[in-house]
Amino acid sequence: MIKDVIRNTGIRMEKVVEDLRRYLATVRTGRASVSLLDPISVDYYGTATPISQVGTLAAPDPTLLTVQPWDISLLPAIERAILASDLGLNPANDGKIIRIPIPPLNEERRRQLARHVGKVLEEHRTALRHIRRDENDVLKKMLKDKELSEDDERRGLEEIQKLTDRYVVRLEELAKRKEEEILTI
Repeated sequence: MIKDVIRNTGIRMEKVVEDLRRYLATVRTGRASVSLLDPISVDYYGTATPISQVGTLAAPDPTLLTVQPWDISLLPAIERAILASDLGLNPANDGKIIRIPIPPLNEERRRQLARHVGKVLEEHRTALRHIRRDENDVLKKMLKDKELSEDDERRGLEEIQKLTDRYVVRLEELAKRKEEEILTI
């Protein structure tokens, strides 16, 4: 039963790490990446649709993104969605394709992004601590219901703490790599 709790803990913590990895892919660095557009949704016939589902996204060079919609009538809606996002991008529409130049980041903006990564890291650490607390409560309830001994509970708590420490280190490594990527010119 303890193994089930620990396996469940590992699965939940892995999801937190994967969420951070996905989020960091959308944080802007100096080069163009189509994942930068992932948080943008386009009004597609009254439905908010991810931009990747209304056209082809490409990064033909490190300072340019392109969006080629499958339906040309969506060009204005895509352009509005990109402008409305807080990415600070200015799309250019030529009637068939939207070109999005990625301006170089200045030093102040790089520091802001690095601080933002730190804040997001702390949110994900908190999520790991919440998972640890929930799973510890499960073990304590099992002890109270006499489903396991005090020694087994203590071993389970120690194992969950070790798991938490390992996942915190993984989160910090991901964030550190992203901060270095942001701060390098």
